Amino acid sequence: MPSPYRAIFATPGTKGFTAAGLIGRMPLSMVGIGVLTMITELGGSYGLAGGITATIALSAAAVGPQVSRLVDQYGQRRVLRPATLVAAASVTGLLLSAAYEWPTWTLFVFAVVAGCVPSVGSMVRARWTALFRDTPQLHTAYSFESIVDELCFIIGPPLAATLSASWFPEAGPVVALVCLLTGVWWLTALTATEPKPHPRHPHTDRSSALRSPGLQVLVATFAATGAIFGSVDVATLAFAEEQGNKSLGGVFLAIWAFGSCLAGIVFGLLHFKGRAEPRWMLGISAMAVSMIPLLLAGNLPFLAVALFVSGLAIAPTMITTMALIEAHVPHAKLTEGMTWISTGLAVGVALGSSVAGWVVDAAGARTGYVVSLSAGVTAAAVAFAGFRRLTRPAQGEEPGTDGDGDSRAERVRRDGEDAGHVA
Repeated sequence: MPSPYRAIFATPGTKGFTAAGLIGRMPLSMVGIGVLTMITELGGSYGLAGGITATIALSAAAVGPQVSRLVDQYGQRRVLRPATLVAAASVTGLLLSAAYEWPTWTLFVFAVVAGCVPSVGSMVRARWTALFRDTPQLHTAYSFESIVDELCFIIGPPLAATLSASWFPEAGPVVALVCLLTGVWWLTALTATEPKPHPRHPHTDRSSALRSPGLQVLVATFAATGAIFGSVDVATLAFAEEQGNKSLGGVFLAIWAFGSCLAGIVFGLLHFKGRAEPRWMLGISAMAVSMIPLLLAGNLPFLAVALFVSGLAIAPTMITTMALIEAHVPHAKLTEGMTWISTGLAVGVALGSSVAGWVVDAAGARTGYVVSLSAGVTAAAVAFAGFRRLTRPAQGEEPGTDGDGDSRAERVRRDGEDAGHVA
């Protein structure tokens, strides 16, 4: 592992919460494809399966930030374990409903409740931030987390689909559920690196992190970015099927994720000077432009190359986005702020996949990439329109405080005490 990455793992406790976070976030990439495969293997239609997965995604988008808001207030251990149990119970109900052919409406009821699954990636990033805030190591830590995200999307979807197709229909979601329970319980047991909660006081700002103008721009932009992801998934699977090799669709999506993973590794080794906002704009624009070659793909080898090149812009943009959240959201609301980005992505994925599916049915697989390009252009337009908000000083906290009324000096003293506890 290159030296910048070795350096961040020299801090006690980081290896443990990283491993727990990797296991705990695997369901992020496994549940959707696992439920899709399960429903179709049990004889359900693709329309029903798509509706259930979209319901889970939209429910997570609505409930996830509220769970993270409670985490900021009460701490990870007190909130994540009950929320995970509720999510596990609802997923179990979904599996039983499908297996025993209960009424269709029960599938959607359980899918709605499953949305309380916590954003494990945001919890891990919050721990990195508590350890390395205002240091160059934080950029490396965010880069590593983006690598882990892409690793999950390289391994998770084919694993879930293979388990459900070759073992038994519910196998993919079952394994995802085991990963969630294992990862969350392990993560919350590591209390030495858990960020300190920010309980409410009479003078505490109780508003949502989304009131930050900068965060509003980031979330709106990533809603369009999520539409890129959702539409590329659908169009790529359909294109592979049209070319007579449907099984390669998942492989090509893994190539896309591998390009992002490789770019994230390199990006984490670099140290940048100056403001992050111009780099973020460049990344969003690059993602939009990289959709053009997908429209020109006439065969599978060309598509594979185009997807790899397109993936190179993803992780660097995500890494820079996390840095901007840390700059624009009060520290007492950081976990909630990070989860709002996941919310924007989830809404975009649901919208992009549904629109792309309709376009593919009507005009063919390659036309589905028109939806991807349109989403990229929309993301760039929103980013340009809101760029001035990002360059303004962060709002929502008074100068010299961390958003909970504590002075910077008090926070530095407290962080020093925490570092002593961790050591």
